[in-house]
Amino acid sequence: MQTTVTFKNLDPSDHLKSYVSTKLDRFDKLLDNPAEAHVVLSVEKIRHIAEIRLKGDRLNIVCREKSSDMYSSIDLALDKLEKQLKKQKAKIKDRRHGGRGEDKDSRPAAEPVPEEPAPEDNPGPRMIVQNIEYKPMDVDEAAMQMELISDSFLVFRNARTNQINVLYRRNDGDLGLIQPVA
Repeated sequence: MQTTVTFKNLDPSDHLKSYVSTKLDRFDKLLDNPAEAHVVLSVEKIRHIAEIRLKGDRLNIVCREKSSDMYSSIDLALDKLEKQLKKQKAKIKDRRHGGRGEDKDSRPAAEPVPEEPAPEDNPGPRMIVQNIEYKPMDVDEAAMQMELISDSFLVFRNARTNQINVLYRRNDGDLGLIQPVA
């Protein structure tokens, strides 16, 4: 990582430069591409301020911290930088995987969401919500998939009509198909 350190209202110190450089070098493992770090260390009255700007490919992070000690300001700014960098990488990973943040095969088709207790003054039916992951397939392919799984229904996008369909297992053992009317 290319690092530049600027001092404002502070005598330049090789020890501070090397401290910042060694601390920033640990971020190389979090970065995919080379990045530049611009560090500004300044003193205003009794406040020691450390500002770090990290620029790279699809990356622009700025963090600033103040404290009564320059080394603690640098450490606090680096902690904040690490959090922001991890958050940015998670966003990029989510975009690559279509907003799911996980690989397609590592997540089950339906995840049960914990049900919330109904209010005691209104004893109504409880609702269980499931998030369903569906993919485009033919009705025949969905029927074959339905034979392989133990669920009582399968939500899929019909490859021919591009609409959401539901294939369900009927009480008599046959399969039923629910499709929207155009």
